[in-house]
Amino acid sequence: MAWSFRSRHTELANLLESARRGGEENVFWTELQEGLDEGHIKGEDFSFRMLFESLVPDGRELVESWNPYGGGPGTTGQMALMEAGSAVRSGDFANITGQILFNKVLDAYNDPAFIGGMLSETVPTRLNGEKIPGIAEIGDKAESIGEGDPYPYVGVSEEYIETPETDKKGMIIEITKEALFFDRTGRILDRAGRIGYWLGVNKEKRILDLALGINNSYKRGGTSIDTYGDNSAPHTWDNLAASNALADWSNIETAMLLFDAITDWTTAEPIMITPKTLVVPSDLVLTARRIVRAIEVQHVDNQANAATIRTRSANPLDNYEIVTSQYVKDRTSSATTWFFGDFKKSFAYMENWPITHVVAPPNNEQEFTRDIVHREKVSERGVPAVMDPKFVAKCTA
Repeated sequence: MAWSFRSRHTELANLLESARRGGEENVFWTELQEGLDEGHIKGEDFSFRMLFESLVPDGRELVESWNPYGGGPGTTGQMALMEAGSAVRSGDFANITGQILFNKVLDAYNDPAFIGGMLSETVPTRLNGEKIPGIAEIGDKAESIGEGDPYPYVGVSEEYIETPETDKKGMIIEITKEALFFDRTGRILDRAGRIGYWLGVNKEKRILDLALGINNSYKRGGTSIDTYGDNSAPHTWDNLAASNALADWSNIETAMLLFDAITDWTTAEPIMITPKTLVVPSDLVLTARRIVRAIEVQHVDNQANAATIRTRSANPLDNYEIVTSQYVKDRTSSATTWFFGDFKKSFAYMENWPITHVVAPPNNEQEFTRDIVHREKVSERGVPAVMDPKFVAKCTA
């Protein structure tokens, strides 16, 4: 779907009409969306006014009619007739404009600076809060079985966790008659992008508040339990290391050893935890990089004697992923608190529906009472939830 810069609006309308006559209208919409997704087509390449003039029957005359000094149809009666007779008949402008605006919203919503998606697994759900059942682990109950002897029976006990109720977030984008008449396409696109960005910020803060222990929503077997804490009932494991400021590889080792002591709820067997991610505030980013990416480390065998033997070795750490955001410090109010573990095993985003949009039909009430030419509602619904907090450790200075 390629066209010259000058004629792109007319050619777009012609392509749509040709596809419609050939019974391939769905192909047109699919290719338009693919072009937007892949960046071959950009909202900035278009003028919403020219799209309106090209796609709406008598669109140019209608826009001119909004200007009483423009020489177009000049009477109020003619303007009303065109608004009721032409603009209302076509949804093409609404559909194409809706796709362009939504792509702008989506790009900003998925800002690469957001880290919530790295720390949680998206879980589609049709429920408004769930009681997720599970079967407790059997444990090492295997026995030697003699020839002809019966196999032993093992029992299972039910357990469950409860996730919070989901929450709907959304906003409405509007294009007024004035914005279309004065062709404020750039401002409209910028506004759509800001809507997407702030919806993304809202989701980011909700996920981080849960993953960083600001909010605690974990509920197992009907009992509420904090995400991080020492071994003290009902928090029957230790995933909190105080006085463990991030300075070198030994501090990460301290966090790793916490995982060694964490056992399964019912079997008391060790849990196989493989930490992958280091979440730090901006103040610790360079420190974390130095620790994780060091070529070698040195160990002084006798701290009291500078001339003593020094042992040099390769960096003992794996290449852990370092994740940071200004919101880490903002939400924890700490420049020294850091987190370590396998976050996606601990946290999920229970999603009723991803970010989506609905375009208001032409000739709606707002079009008449407020001169709103195009309206688009953007929303998403979900909630972050703790699935199993044992896979992440919190460390404080």
